[in-house]
Amino acid sequence: MAAAGGPSVFLVAVTGQIESGSFPGFDDLYCKFCFVYGQDWVPTAGLEEGISQITSTSDVSPTTLVWNFPIDITFKSTNPSGCECWVWGAAPSLSSPLTFPSFAGPQIVVSVYGPDFFGHDVVRGYGAVHVPFTPGRHTRTIPMFVPESTSRLQQFTSWFTGRRPEFTDPTVVAQGEGREVTRVRSQGFVTISFNVVTKDMKKLGYDVTPSDMQDPSLGPLTEGMHMY
Repeated sequence: MAAAGGPSVFLVAVTGQIESGSFPGFDDLYCKFCFVYGQDWVPTAGLEEGISQITSTSDVSPTTLVWNFPIDITFKSTNPSGCECWVWGAAPSLSSPLTFPSFAGPQIVVSVYGPDFFGHDVVRGYGAVHVPFTPGRHTRTIPMFVPESTSRLQQFTSWFTGRRPEFTDPTVVAQGEGREVTRVRSQGFVTISFNVVTKDMKKLGYDVTPSDMQDPSLGPLTEGMHMY
């Protein structure tokens, strides 16, 4: 528990962009994103979801789709547990300061869509990754996947009608429940860059600063952040 007069919550501010994707054989794709987080997390600023423009490959980069779609969100919390995905299997306590990546927080879920042979919009990939906690710039490459039909007849029917298998709620990608009975196929990659700034985590007993950044001469990383 925070000391009297001390901070009662910590802040994690995240900016960045969904930079690009690689989906060989597909073109004219767009992406959607949303954040999934536990009950201890509260967004205080920014957007929790968004949809990008349609982008195409070029002669210069025939296999890369460039979106450069911005993300910007700030969370506040008192507990770093996130989406029922503790790395070490148990929630740590405040009496033992945390060291990344012994805990997990919000995840960003990315869904990519594009036209099929008949011009129907179909899903081209789902993927998710945890938002980094370490202050600084980070780049993550997300392996994407798509659900598959369980039989040849269903595959043909879905291709002919343009109704490919897809999740009614993309946030299930960030959860483990039911994944063992879901048939999927790997398809493409998406690259995301994050710029992370934290505030008051160490005051509440959570140490996520890399050892090479714990030099007092570097100055505070949270200058200019507002308290929400």
